[in-house]
Amino acid sequence: MADFNDVRRIALSLPEVSGDMAFSVMRSGRSRGFAWVWLERIDPRKPRVPNPEVIAIRTPDLAEKEALLAADPDIFFTEPHYNNYPAILVRLANIPIEELEELLVEGWRCRADKALVLAFDAARADGNVRQ
Repeated sequence: MADFNDVRRIALSLPEVSGDMAFSVMRSGRSRGFAWVWLERIDPRKPRVPNPEVIAIRTPDLAEKEALLAADPDIFFTEPHYNNYPAILVRLANIPIEELEELLVEGWRCRADKALVLAFDAARADGNVRQ
């Protein structure tokens, strides 16, 4: 099963990604986030607190988010803060690393420039990039 070190390793292996607790890729001169540590609301009167055991990952759309939520509630969940927003919360201790990697790559693909995604896909097809 995965932990935040796996998230960091996988995210930073993707082209043009930067970050430490949140990961983004540049597109059209702007930083576009695709994965970040969940900020949990422990006390309603206090600020949210980073929970590195849960990661938020961008999804292509709300339909994909709903499909993931239905697929495995032990791994995937959401909260009101993410209503109508295409991102899923992932319990890292419950997800296989291979599945985490697929989600991070898909999240990156949602935010990266199309030319960068095409170059990534070409390199992967040639066996030069692992997924």
